[in-house]
Amino acid sequence: MSSEVFLAQIMPIRQKLFRFALRLLGNEEDAKDIIQDAFVKVWHNREKMGELQNLEAWCMRITRNLALDKLKSKKYRITDDLDRAQEVPAAHQHTPHQSTEQSDLMKRVHGLIHRLPEKYRTILQLRDIDGMSYQEIADALGVEMSEVKINLHRARKQVREQLQNLHVYGVQ
Repeated sequence: MSSEVFLAQIMPIRQKLFRFALRLLGNEEDAKDIIQDAFVKVWHNREKMGELQNLEAWCMRITRNLALDKLKSKKYRITDDLDRAQEVPAAHQHTPHQSTEQSDLMKRVHGLIHRLPEKYRTILQLRDIDGMSYQEIADALGVEMSEVKINLHRARKQVREQLQNLHVYGVQ
């Protein structure tokens, strides 16, 4: 594979890989490092690219594995950048009270998502935040589509139940 083919096939998905790494790691600088490492790994394995059915899924899997390795390292500490990266600006103006309530609610939701097991958190992020299809997620994670659907359902249910408990009982 030439550098032109690499640039044409891999570089268009760079931002998607970066967002994926950022959501897993919660730190912009670490996500950039992971993407660089992923590109190096892809380049070194460029001979395999002709055999692949889904190049994007392969790159997502490499990025995921590198990010998980980084998370497992004892040196890594998750920062609050994840919460800031996932904040969604309001579509219309709210009163300061409404804005504060919405901000608090979103922080709680992000906290609940952050406490999910890694497989639930990753699938929830890929589907609900990145908008990937079930098949794309299955390919990227190397699992069956039924497992994606089951884990997504369980993740959503767990967040919903914890949010309800927080609202009704004030406990998580």
